[in-house]
Amino acid sequence: MLTVLVDYDSGNLHSAEKAFQRMASETGSGSVIVSSKPEDVARADRIVLPGDGAFPACKKQLFDYSGLYEAIENAVIKKARPFMGICIGMQMMATRGLEYEITPGFNWIPGDVVRITPSDPSMKVPHMGWNDLILDSPHPVLDGLTTGNHAYFVHSYHFVVRDSAHRLAHCDYGGDITAIVGRDNMIGTQFHPEKSQAAGLRLISNFLQWNP
Repeated sequence: MLTVLVDYDSGNLHSAEKAFQRMASETGSGSVIVSSKPEDVARADRIVLPGDGAFPACKKQLFDYSGLYEAIENAVIKKARPFMGICIGMQMMATRGLEYEITPGFNWIPGDVVRITPSDPSMKVPHMGWNDLILDSPHPVLDGLTTGNHAYFVHSYHFVVRDSAHRLAHCDYGGDITAIVGRDNMIGTQFHPEKSQAAGLRLISNFLQWNP
């Protein structure tokens, strides 16, 4: 069993690597590697796509790696391998992002990534820090999590899904902010599970044992 964290120069993956390796060891879920090689993605049993920064820059960086997105798409869409997107990695699952410019996403989950606009103008953007999750729908990767669990967010844009069934959890920051999306063999978190202590580690553990 192999889990690949995709590295495309989108941020420091050290904490994510350590969290996934720890939970893989505790659950007997095989090995975890960080790689930018399409051939590693092609042989992976599970794929994790992190991302830090801005949607357009992350999308460009990913596609700058020859064959990398194609390997991800083939594994996730054609072979139905379990997939997790984290932060911008989750946002890129959308139809398009509206950060700075209109940027096409993967269109795996229909919807747009739009700027957060809190109802209270005194609330700062980016939305940064701990917030309570509000679970909208049950899902195997959310097993053991409950409304009120804390997660760590750092973002100025969020994913507005077209089909409410694809929103698994949200948080309140001057209005509803999408926290988790998912369908079929894919799931995405706006927050950083590797930085979200017990709740994040539980989610990672569940993902590593998930057989959609």
